[in-house]
Parts: sequence; C-alpha cells; structure tokens
Amino acid sequence: MKRLDYVITFLWCVIARAQAKVYQSIEELPVTTKPFDFIVAGGGTAGSVIASRLSENRRFNVLLVEAGSDNSGVLELIIPAWDVRMNHTKYEWNYMSTPQSGLNGRILRVPRGHVLGGSSSINAMVYTRGSADDYDNWGRVTGDPGWSWKALWPYVKRHEKWVQPAGGRDPSGQFDPRVHGYRGKVSVSLPWNDPTDHDNRTAKNTELQKDFPVILDQNAGRPIGITWKQSTIGNGERSSAATAYLGPDVRERPNLTILLNTYITRVLPVNASSRLNDFRSIEIAPRRGGPTRILTALKEIILSGGAIGTPQILLNSGIGNKTELEGVGIPPLLNLPDVGQGLTEHVAANVAWTVAGSTIPTIDDATAFAMWQENRTGPLTEKFTHQLLWSRIRPDSPIFKEFEDPSTGPTSPHIEMPLDSAQSGFVCLLTPHSRGSVKIRSKNPFDDPIIDLNLLSHPFDIAAIKESVRIVKKFYSSAAWDGFITGFRGPDPDELSNEDFEKIVRDNAVTFLHPVGTASMSSKNSKRGVVDHELKLKGATGIRIVDASVFPYVLTAHTQAAVYILAERASDIIQDAW
Repeated sequence: MKRLDYVITFLWCVIARAQAKVYQSIEELPVTTKPFDFIVAGGGTAGSVIASRLSENRRFNVLLVEAGSDNSGVLELIIPAWDVRMNHTKYEWNYMSTPQSGLNGRILRVPRGHVLGGSSSINAMVYTRGSADDYDNWGRVTGDPGWSWKALWPYVKRHEKWVQPAGGRDPSGQFDPRVHGYRGKVSVSLPWNDPTDHDNRTAKNTELQKDFPVILDQNAGRPIGITWKQSTIGNGERSSAATAYLGPDVRERPNLTILLNTYITRVLPVNASSRLNDFRSIEIAPRRGGPTRILTALKEIILSGGAIGTPQILLNSGIGNKTELEGVGIPPLLNLPDVGQGLTEHVAANVAWTVAGSTIPTIDDATAFAMWQENRTGPLTEKFTHQLLWSRIRPDSPIFKEFEDPSTGPTSPHIEMPLDSAQSGFVCLLTPHSRGSVKIRSKNPFDDPIIDLNLLSHPFDIAAIKESVRIVKKFYSSAAWDGFITGFRGPDPDELSNEDFEKIVRDNAVTFLHPVGTASMSSKNSKRGVVDHELKLKGATGIRIVDASVFPYVLTAHTQAAVYILAERASDIIQDAW
C-alpha cells in the first residue's frame, strides 16, 4: 500500500510538472485551453495570494494575469537594500501625479510594482498591521464584523511566517512572540544587527519622557510608542507575495496558469449570460499593445489591479461616474460614481536636526555585497532604520476644536516617524482628511491614468503636521540626546510664521507610497462605495475586487500587511461561495 501511495505521488508530481504553465506573453497562451473557473486580473500583492489560495483546491482551474514580468532570479528584487535600483525601471509602472496644488504645484512619482508580486516586490518591506480600531471600523463601515480585528486574527497568523533576523542574532525583548504566526507564507523579521547608539538613547529617553514609551510589539493592535521595525525579509532576502505565494511548488500545480507581460484593458459582461451585468470576462492584450483576446471565467473574475490599476480598468470598462465616462467617449455600463474617488495617501514632512559626528561604523558596498553573497548577512539585508515612533496628537489639542479627529479610535496613532540618525527624517501624517482621485484621460486603455493625490488640500492636514513636528521636536529634547543632538533645524512651527512654515512643508512634503481607497468597500445596502462586504462589485455579478483599492480609508500602518490579511479572508469568502 505504501508503495502504491509512493507511485501515485510520483506520477502526480510528473504530471504536475508537465502541466505547469507560466506563459511569458499572450502569444504563448493556447487559443484552445481548458476553461478557467477563476481569472485573477492582476498579479500584485493581493492577486498572488488569491491565485495561490484558490489553486490549493484542485477542483478550481485558475488563471493569473500580470502586466509585468517574472520576479524570479532578479537580484534587485531579492536583495532588500537594492529596492532603490528599481526606480524608473521596467519593474515599475513609472506613474506621475498631477501637479499638486497643496504642494505648490509639484509633481510626485507614484511608484507601483510592475512585476509579479506587484508593489510587494519593490517596496521598503516595512511590516506594520495597523491598530485594532482601524479594523474594527472596517467592520462598522461594511456592516460585517468579520472585518474586525479579532475576527481577522486567524488570517494574520495564516499569512505570516516569523523568522530569526539575518545572521541569527537573539531578538528577545524586541518583539512579542504571542502576536505572530510561524507557519504562514510571508517571512517577517527584525533587523540583522545589534542596537545602535541611537537605539540605546531611545530607551533612555523613555525613562525621561513618559509620552514616548517603548512598546514590545507594534503589531499587537496598539502601536503607540517606540517600536522595533519589522520587515518582510527572511534569510536576508525580500519576502514578497510572489516569493511567498507563487514559489516553484505552487507554479507546478496543474490547475494554475500564470500569464505574464499581458495587459488587462477591460472587464466585460458576458453577452450570453442571463444575469444582469454579469462581468465574468476580461479583455487582454500584449503589454505594449496589439491584438486583444477575451477570456471568460466560469465562476468569477477577481480584479486585483491595485489602488491605481483597478479604478483605471473599471473606468475603461464603462464602470464609474456616468457623466465623466461619457465625457471621454466611453459608453457607461454601470453607474458607480465612487470608482476612482476617495484616494487616500500618507503625507510626510521633512524635519532635521544637527547632530554630533556619527559613531556608527560603515561598511563599503563591495564588502556588503560579499557578506550578502557569502551568508546573507550585512547591511544589504535591511532597509533604513531600526525603530519607529508612533504617536497621537493630544485630545485636548486646539486642533480638535476646529476639526473632527479622522483617526478610527484611541489605539490609532496620528503620526509615524522612522527613527534613524535624526540628521534628516520624515514625520508622516497617518490620518489625513484630504482625498484624491484616479481618472482616465481618454478611451485608450493604454494611456496612463490621471492620478491626483490632492495632498494637503484639507486644512486639518497642515495643522496636524504642525502638531506632529512639535511632537517629534519634544522627543529629541531630553537629556538622553545630550552629545548627540545639538540643535533643531526645522521647520519649527514655534519660530516661523504660519505662512513660512506652510511653504516649507508644501515645498518638501512627500508621500509614504500607500495609496488606497479608490474602489472602497461599504455595507451592502449603502449607495456609497464600489464593493460590498463580500468584495462583490455593486450592481454586478461575477466579479469581486481584492486589493488596497477597497480600503475605505488608509490605515495607520504601512499597507502591505493589511493587503495580505484582506486577501487571505477574501480567498475564504470566494471558496465558501463555491
């Protein structure tokens, strides 16, 4: 019997390898192919999770379509510190924003991953889940308690694989082992090297300033204080959605097909369907243009184009604001005015101090690369800082007499600041009131979308940044920083006029690259939003959206962890429906 089991297992592996399908272009995809139960439109962070989880069920035949190329074997996508080498390359969409009136007319880059794994393949790998209040409010907004913090906890554990730092140092006291998963897909770890002088002074500062406690773990649901930064890095390598969910073993599944370098132009209704607005078809084309093909899913399309790509595809499909669609010559099929609206992004102001000479030893590039090649250790195994500061604006601040607090509750920080040398840093507003949009400029689906981040357009945001600067200025004011910090270079809201302070902030502000909210979820009966609590496109059948576009607001976190959590639950919702 055991021999028979071995033979069956061996034969299945041979068949799987023979049927494993990763096509590099639309031309390679056979014209006659077995129908797909599910078509996942977009191979980014969420799409990779969905395709992997659905294809675990051998009853489902799954197609994953990605506009970019394969991630496999690309050194720049493997070495954590080399993410900057992807700037302006084929691994990015190379989007630009519109001129930002709130930034005195400046135009910003909007980096998005154009490769299998999406932005998880090019991002800074910071792993922060957000606050319990963030998710509990998801439950309230959608009318579905399944989106609340406690209900989502199994999906937190399911996607994460906590591992030792590169090099194997002991990280005890820098994280809470009770709040992590150890059998999941995405590797998460702490920095490779021991605490620096700055890190030790932060601990001393906690004794002197009770407003800035060191907390054990930022991912326990109450991220307010000083925390050690966790990153999606394992064994000194980037752990992306592609490496974690679409590794060699997954690619060998006979019921999973991956189609690369293929552009999704539209989702389409199935003409022969008896159901109203049955959007189970997609139109695809070669990445740089050419003849199109239409593929139809037997069960569902899962649109995972991301916060920029998803609304662009919907609008090109005639799904959006009826009047605006007619204005660019696209016949409206489904009037959903919120498509492309509600874009929310973290905005950050540059702040700087004068510091004494650095005592941190530096490792030259050649030595660093040699260390990484030899044993996956060294500075190339991490990205910038060791610690993060999270804080809330005091509830008695005058700002809340004028503006409503946009945070989701007392566990949600208003600001974040990566702590490094303090010579130059960014304090980030995590709870902006400003909202932007994604629109299309023509009926040509290959035209880049119009991305208006609309940063600092709401007066709360500039007022909150002013309070944020005061908070971080206070942080660096105690005796713990004697001999390290020698002065504050600003911009100082207590020394500058309002006009001068605002000009400096607007001239130098950046984003933390966390756009969300352009196809937001809401309760089933709400007239607002784009998808319901089960991520189904409102007013349609046969299609769901699973990516950061469905977030009703930006969380008080770097967004990749929340996307993994969202996608893991979505995969269960989809499978339970079939």
